[in-house]
Amino acid sequence: MSPYSLTRTLPVDATDAALRADVLGGLTRHPKTLPPKWFYDARGSELFEEITRLPEYYPTRAEREILQTRAEEIAAASGARTVIELGSGSSEKTRHLLEVLPGLHAYVPVDVSESALTGAAKSLLAEHPGLAVHALIADFTAGLVLPETPGPRLVVFLGGTIGNLLPEERATFLRSVRAMLSPGDALLLGTDLVKEEETLVAAYDDAAGVTAAFNKNVLSVVNRELGADFPLDGFDHRAVWNPEQRWIEMRLRARRALSVKIRELDLVVPFEAGEELRTEVSAKFRQEDVREELAAAGMRLAQWWTDSAGRFALSLATVV
Repeated sequence: MSPYSLTRTLPVDATDAALRADVLGGLTRHPKTLPPKWFYDARGSELFEEITRLPEYYPTRAEREILQTRAEEIAAASGARTVIELGSGSSEKTRHLLEVLPGLHAYVPVDVSESALTGAAKSLLAEHPGLAVHALIADFTAGLVLPETPGPRLVVFLGGTIGNLLPEERATFLRSVRAMLSPGDALLLGTDLVKEEETLVAAYDDAAGVTAAFNKNVLSVVNRELGADFPLDGFDHRAVWNPEQRWIEMRLRARRALSVKIRELDLVVPFEAGEELRTEVSAKFRQEDVREELAAAGMRLAQWWTDSAGRFALSLATVV
């Protein structure tokens, strides 16, 4: 049997249909919104990799520090024979964990990008020739059918990505993760932590303007894929801390009144001068927030690790 298998549960045309639905729904409501997943075409992914290396952007370094220094503790606490990673991408950070799980049998990366899954699998199998990799092309927010793999299983969701979900979406997502778990299984969850506003805003509005380019890239995606005519120079990037919701909002503010035509949707979208389009929320958490949200989904916070500066956390949650 091949050590690598790839299963597509996401229809080939699902991405196009989802983009159309998100653009139509988001740009005809008030206030206007677009989901952050549309940042990540090839150019957007390059820009995000550049963001992770910026001095202002601490989350990637902080999470990597935890994985490097606490991987053996995480491995011992989980005892996982199967690792399931949601939104796996290049699987780069997960390697720290895969290397120290002595009984690891299978890795199940889940992503919408076939090329990312195939590239990561090729690299991992070269490093771990005895590993079985069962890749899934799937949207992890839409429910998953997992392959048969041995337990205990560890579901991994890194990068603070859960913070991009609104509260009701987080609750639904965590319940769906709980439904995947059997007694003895666990969830490893990455969350960015609440800290001073200056540090948070700087992380999403860097001096070099890389995050601004990343934010505007969503307009380039809509222009290319749906025949829109968003003028990129007609919008300014903004990052705003919302203390009530405890999240950063990334927005694009129209510099002047304008009308955007989206040919493939037969839609004209007016913007007033100063009107803002929200493109991302990035929620920040306290330990009690994580504990409460896990409990509401039927899980228990069993272990909590932070980086040395207390900026980011990894939580190990088990079935109640």
